[in-house]
Amino acid sequence: QVQLVESGGGLVQAGGSLRLSCAASGRTFSNYAMAWFRQAPGKEREIVATISRGGGSTYYPSSVKGRFTISRDNAKNTVYLQMNSLKPEDTAVYYCNTDVPSFKWGQGTQVTVSS
Repeated sequence: QVQLVESGGGLVQAGGSLRLSCAASGRTFSNYAMAWFRQAPGKEREIVATISRGGGSTYYPSSVKGRFTISRDNAKNTVYLQMNSLKPEDTAVYYCNTDVPSFKWGQGTQVTVSS
């Protein structure tokens, strides 16, 4: 059973930065393309970044492209999300999972961006 543990969220002013981490255990992490998702109150969960198994290929929707950077360390079974130039609309609970979610969701980490 894979466990996903997200961390690194917090309260930040608009224009600030945060770095999220997601530690995975229980499976060979490097076998999976990974992704970060977010869910704001009253909205559906949406994808914000994906990364291939080896880390050489990434994808971002237009809403975060140029501001967010996903990376991974397969030796540490960890995926990261560097978030810069944060906006109030980035406020959400952030989760990681495989790019097509197949693991049990973790508790997520709250990101709040004040204006």
